[in-house]
Amino acid sequence: MGLTRTEIFTEEQNRLSALLKAMAHPARIAILQQIISAKSCICGDLVEELGLAQATISQHLKELKVAAIIQGTIEGVRVCYCINPETWTLLQEQFAAFMNAYQPEVKCC
Repeated sequence: MGLTRTEIFTEEQNRLSALLKAMAHPARIAILQQIISAKSCICGDLVEELGLAQATISQHLKELKVAAIIQGTIEGVRVCYCINPETWTLLQEQFAAFMNAYQPEVKCC
């Protein structure tokens, strides 16, 4: 049996790709920006802040949570979300290393 597409790449390449894919929607970026700017857990203000339907927000939150970019805690009938610091640090380190690997050449193309 042949290798699957992801098996030919390193664990780091697959992980960074999965994290970036989970973030690759403007609504998810907006959600992350709202959580970051709140500097605390966010519990339900996203619908008002972003102007998206609750179902849409919930789907995007689910994608971010599955990727472990955010984490949620149950408070009564609501789920509150915050940045998962471990994943965020990993994302920062891996993306920075990827971006910093390129050093422009004086003469190129």
